[in-house]
Amino acid sequence: MKTPRAVSSTAARFGWLDAVRGIAALTVALHHLSAELFVGFGAAVRERFDPGIFGVMAFFLVSGYIVPASLERRGDVRAFWIGRLYRLYPLCAVVLVAAAVLVPKRFSAVDVSVHEHPLLAAVANTTMLQDLLGLRSGLPVMWTLTYEMVFYYLVTLLFMTGAHRRSGPVAAVFAGAALLLGPWAAAWSLRPEFTVRQLAAGTALVVGTGLMFLLTGRRTAQLTGATLLTGLGLVLMIANGRSTPWESMLILATMFSGTVIHRAERGQIRRATAWAYCGFVIAAGTAAGLLYDDRQAQIRTWTASPLAWVSAFLAGWALFAVALLLRRRRMPRALTWLGLVSFSVYLLHRPLIATMSWLMEKTGHPHGTAQQLVWVAGFLAALLLLSALTYHLVELPGQRLGRRLLDRRRGPSAGGGPVVPETARGHRTAPQEERHRLASHQ
Repeated sequence: MKTPRAVSSTAARFGWLDAVRGIAALTVALHHLSAELFVGFGAAVRERFDPGIFGVMAFFLVSGYIVPASLERRGDVRAFWIGRLYRLYPLCAVVLVAAAVLVPKRFSAVDVSVHEHPLLAAVANTTMLQDLLGLRSGLPVMWTLTYEMVFYYLVTLLFMTGAHRRSGPVAAVFAGAALLLGPWAAAWSLRPEFTVRQLAAGTALVVGTGLMFLLTGRRTAQLTGATLLTGLGLVLMIANGRSTPWESMLILATMFSGTVIHRAERGQIRRATAWAYCGFVIAAGTAAGLLYDDRQAQIRTWTASPLAWVSAFLAGWALFAVALLLRRRRMPRALTWLGLVSFSVYLLHRPLIATMSWLMEKTGHPHGTAQQLVWVAGFLAALLLLSALTYHLVELPGQRLGRRLLDRRRGPSAGGGPVVPETARGHRTAPQEERHRLASHQ
């Protein structure tokens, strides 16, 4: 059992990552809230700085930093994927179904496809690649999970082939691809050749087969599955993504940059080399935004101007860098708690905004700064309360279920170590806390 000093060390070790996630999630929520309140002010801000891109870029850096480390620490592809699936799917399913059932269709808590084509939407969103299939995500914010999944595929393939230590060159390749693909703003699409239904069905078949291979525990099958899924993800991202190819490539470059930083922290590569790779990604992201985020590209990008992209991209990096510099200091408890529930904050805030619009229809839209601030306070209170509930009632039980499934597959002789019980409700012992923080992201 860890001593109190070790527990403190563990909290400090991961507290800075929780702080980044907490700030990022709250910023994204307030960014989307500005489309309902402080509309003029929010639009003026988005012309120069996109808070949403700032938040998700910080998220992507955190994922890049911690997710490959989780796989390498486990050394077990099947365990890694069981952990990922039980981390993502339970909360996504609960929030999507609740939003579709409880909030009237006209308030757009979920995409219109969920109501009009429920089977198609269910198949597409179950793959987590829906943003690459010509169909918008059931929950609008789930588009980032598409890029997370493609990143997981790549990380798994690199691990299986023994190339996982080459994160720096991989990040540089994707950043270079962003610069090369920049003029290709109106990428060709698979949609004229395949209907959305055909593409979704084919993708679901490939994803299901690939995941089945990854969960077999046999190396040859796992390598086949990782290769199949990586190929699918990259082809769809370049040829059929909702965003421009250069933006997609920069997202992957950013995530692998997070991995590069982690390797430098662990002494696996020289820090000067790591910062050279990261510097190239930052320079490529800045240049691509300034050169390619023009009016033609803005039909498919998330930002309103080149300045909005560049400032948000750099700010996401800056937040991560500042937190990294402060990593040995204990973070404020409120921020670390917000980081723990950040995935719930991220998924819940858009349905909650839709619910708030529904209430405003009945009570009248607030006028004046004071009234709008009251609504903001109410929104934040409700969001944090609901996030705490779903974290304890959905996220943690889902992760425990995944661990129990894995323990049953391993059997008592698998060397997994003793199960450490919770010491109190809502409080994990130090080994559980460390494992949870390593596995958690967004």
